[in-house]
Amino acid sequence: MNHSRPIRILIADDHLLVRMGLHSLIRLQDDMCVAAEASNGTEVVELYLAHRPDVTLMDLRMPGLSGTEAIGAIREMDPNARIVVLTVHKGDAMAYQALRAGAKGYLLKDAGSEELLATIRSVHQGQRRIPPEIRERMLERMCQEDLTPREIEILKLVACGLGNKEIARELSIRPGTVKNHVAHIIVKMGAQDRTHAVTLALERNIVDLEDLTLRSTFS
Repeated sequence: MNHSRPIRILIADDHLLVRMGLHSLIRLQDDMCVAAEASNGTEVVELYLAHRPDVTLMDLRMPGLSGTEAIGAIREMDPNARIVVLTVHKGDAMAYQALRAGAKGYLLKDAGSEELLATIRSVHQGQRRIPPEIRERMLERMCQEDLTPREIEILKLVACGLGNKEIARELSIRPGTVKNHVAHIIVKMGAQDRTHAVTLALERNIVDLEDLTLRSTFS
């Protein structure tokens, strides 16, 4: 039996069943325990400050602060914080943003329990733990130039099916300016055309289908 102090874990996920499942798995381990549970991004930052866990399991899509924003806030308070992203998102943009914010591990929610436990232990020991497929996408991502906030805004409108003139009206800019932005987006993403750029944006989670659905609902 392991008599050393157990790894204290903070679970952050807005889905109760996910938190319950993680809690049940962790409590079965001799070398781990749950320090606290958070259901939104703001709460996880507050609970981190209150409990100072050894490892934090962080979902990326949560109410309030996003997972990436919460990671940044925690790392600002504690540069040595050890955070593992646990998400359904395979897109490299999500991974890139989370790891750049300071996450030490990145794991998909369909990973097996042994992989999850191994990731927690590795990150607790100061190691990085990133799946090979995510690491490969990250390397490709690092070779590409970042889209600017304006380019991402325009790309989302392109994904909603708006033409250049409609986007120009939406953003109160000239159609020619939109055309230039779209051209830059295509080059930066290595896309063949604007349709291909949207396809890549969805694959990389630069554009989220939920956001597009919400927009179409209220437009």
